[in-house]
Amino acid sequence: VTSRAKTAPYDLVSRYFAPRVDINEDPDTGTAHCFLGPYWAKRLGKKEFLAYQASPRGGEIRVRLEGERVFLKGKAVTIFSGTLFAKN
Repeated sequence: VTSRAKTAPYDLVSRYFAPRVDINEDPDTGTAHCFLGPYWAKRLGKKEFLAYQASPRGGEIRVRLEGERVFLKGKAVTIFSGTLFAKN
């Protein structure tokens, strides 16, 4: 769900729900904003903007378009780390 933001500094707001895959609501969805970036760039006439994901936790995502690529910037927390080995 997305719309234009009513107040500065945000350009757009969104929420993301995916109950079929057991995600009642994602608090800050990078993949969704990779699709929302080009959508809103056309409507806002901008290649850089600030998005707010209005989940109960809330989250800010800076979105920047360069050609066919979408760049996202925001805060992140490492929840686990490890090493992945691929078999040839």
